[in-house]
Amino acid sequence: MQEKYITVTQLTRYIKFKIDNDENLNIVFLKGEISNFKAHSRGHFYFTLKDENSRINAIMFASSANRINFTPIDGMKVMIVGKVSVYEANGGYQIYVNEMIEDGIGNLYLEFEKLKKKLASEGLFDKEKKKPIPKFPRTIGIVTAPTGAAIRDILSTIKRRWPIARTILFPALVQGSDAAKSIVKQIEKANTYDIDVLIVGRGGGSIEDLWCFNEEIVARSIYNSYVPIISAVGHEVDFTISDFVADLRAPTPTGAAEMAVPNMVDFDNYLKQVKIRLNKAFMNNIKIKKEKFNAIRDSYILKNPLSIYEIKEQKFDNLFERLQLASTSYIYKNKNNYLAINDKLKIVIQKNLDYNKNRFLVSINKLEALNPLLVIKRGYSIIKKNDVAVASINSLKKGDNINIELMDGEVNANIVGVKKV
Repeated sequence: MQEKYITVTQLTRYIKFKIDNDENLNIVFLKGEISNFKAHSRGHFYFTLKDENSRINAIMFASSANRINFTPIDGMKVMIVGKVSVYEANGGYQIYVNEMIEDGIGNLYLEFEKLKKKLASEGLFDKEKKKPIPKFPRTIGIVTAPTGAAIRDILSTIKRRWPIARTILFPALVQGSDAAKSIVKQIEKANTYDIDVLIVGRGGGSIEDLWCFNEEIVARSIYNSYVPIISAVGHEVDFTISDFVADLRAPTPTGAAEMAVPNMVDFDNYLKQVKIRLNKAFMNNIKIKKEKFNAIRDSYILKNPLSIYEIKEQKFDNLFERLQLASTSYIYKNKNNYLAINDKLKIVIQKNLDYNKNRFLVSINKLEALNPLLVIKRGYSIIKKNDVAVASINSLKKGDNINIELMDGEVNANIVGVKKV
């Protein structure tokens, strides 16, 4: 009975034998677009050749790779000649390339590089301008096709990881000539809603299928969005302009959903750990406070409250005695100073009095010398006209009334004549 069963290795070798002996697969001419290109240090080339619908793994050994006169890069369209066979280790079929010629770099790839360079020079890819993705979003917006694997994967992942989050779908075309305008319209619409993060993307496809996410209007719409945006376009190996402009790039739509929300299980475990740490910190804090309370309660001061008063009373007595001594010393010191100053002041005052007395006597003598009354006492008189002393005969004329002031009285007289000498 067991003789009917064969091993996986036997089956793989049988399939390999069949393919290797198929004349149609011994020499195959293929054309397509290179992606996921890798040049090994030993000189071998590993890459994927793809078209709009399918892809095949390819390997070109160093002996053949050394004969080509160009360097393959992702996005390059090539024509190859090779043999299809099976790689026994994983059972996958692949093409072993013997020849490869350049079929020209696709126009889309040239446009991609041109726009990428332009937007990078304007700073649309700068890391410091990226908005942070909230850790615990309440509402998540999704801009993608309303049907297909992408929206299903996103919704199922969010529901599984963070079921408390609310999701809002902004349905958009994600392929075709009108897709870019549709995506821009939905991004702008999403910015009018109260959402925390926005996922923009679609599932995998050819470069033509994903091209709407390489349009400049889509890139600028993502850059100008107030809401943080996660780009989720294609598979992990696919890169679009949207990936560079967005605040965060996800390898797949499922990956975008995982980046947008935390894992409820992990969050629950985190909360449990926080609770344990909080309880431990709380109990430790209570223990410290209790120890402080007990130390205060058992302190000597609280057990002997009068000792506080006694200590203060003793300090007051000491300070009072020091104040008395300081006051007595100050008064004694300043009393001696006062007496010395008082003696000096008396001497200064006496000198000042003597000086001013002498000046006064001199002034009296001068006044006495100039006193007109002394002149009168010597036999002279003063003639006044209209109470003004007459100094010259020119001030008098016949008929004037005058007063003659003598030592012991006045005489009124009338001028009967004036004679000049």
